[in-house]
Amino acid sequence: MGKKQNMSVSYQNQGSWREIQSFLPQGYQLTDATMPKEECWDWKGNQIHLDTYRNPSAKAKIILFHGVGTNGRQMTTIIGRPLADDGFEVIALDMPIYGETVINKAMTISFSDWVECGNDYVNHERSRDDRPIFLYGLSAGGMETYFVAAKNKRVKGIIGMTFLDQREKAVRMTTAKNWFWGTCGTALAKTSCLVGLSKFKMKMSVCSKMDTLCNDENALRTMLKDKTSAGNKVNMKFLSDYMSYIPEVEPQEFDVCPIILTQPENDRWTPEFLSDIVLNKIKKVTVRKVKLRNGSHYPIEAEALEDLHQYIMEFINENLE
Repeated sequence: MGKKQNMSVSYQNQGSWREIQSFLPQGYQLTDATMPKEECWDWKGNQIHLDTYRNPSAKAKIILFHGVGTNGRQMTTIIGRPLADDGFEVIALDMPIYGETVINKAMTISFSDWVECGNDYVNHERSRDDRPIFLYGLSAGGMETYFVAAKNKRVKGIIGMTFLDQREKAVRMTTAKNWFWGTCGTALAKTSCLVGLSKFKMKMSVCSKMDTLCNDENALRTMLKDKTSAGNKVNMKFLSDYMSYIPEVEPQEFDVCPIILTQPENDRWTPEFLSDIVLNKIKKVTVRKVKLRNGSHYPIEAEALEDLHQYIMEFINENLE
């Protein structure tokens, strides 16, 4: 069950997100009047931080998933608060080891835990009421929306900034930092776990193209300093699992809900052909692909954010009964 706000699980005293949002267009920067409510949801002893815009009269809920270079507050600023202004109920999660979530020290968090956490949270929201739920995910969060929907099977639609199957060589070679990590990274992470180093942590920027997260150099520099997002470290178990995760349902058989890819036009980390590897296999549901003008991988550009908002609104309204 959700709990009251825990001051140890809060962005109130964290300055990084405020620095990062300063690079967004003025209308996307949170003020005292537009701040989300912070909640804490206990999941297996992890105190999961939630940014929430609760709205009992909303016709749908939207749950936001970040990637491996961002956190929930960064989802709130670029799309959560705008969707709340449209009258939707919006919740942004900080997955374990990211953002302001406090992890259970007895657990070594894996990517499978992220999927299970996302699935359990969807069920948690469904236990509150039966309003339709849409999932949005940025970067690795995009594929997480697919994995959660495949597992849960009671999601109304998924919106992804990218859909990456890291089992595919082309995906590994394109998204990894260099040839070494693209070629050897998966085996290295797996071997580390086998020899007892599953808890060993490494910055995601060491093995991935985190330097392409944002096309504004000043914004990128600020994000890379943030230890709760782009400057974060992850353990070998997480990396190994992320690179080899097997979904509940493979794309060829996916029939849960419609999908939209919101591809940033100037994404230097995950070009569209990587998502096509997954999406072109999906034939049993509607798949739409759109471009965000001038957008970085983490889009801070006004045109990209306008497009993202518009396309999500269209997608949700088209798929509400």
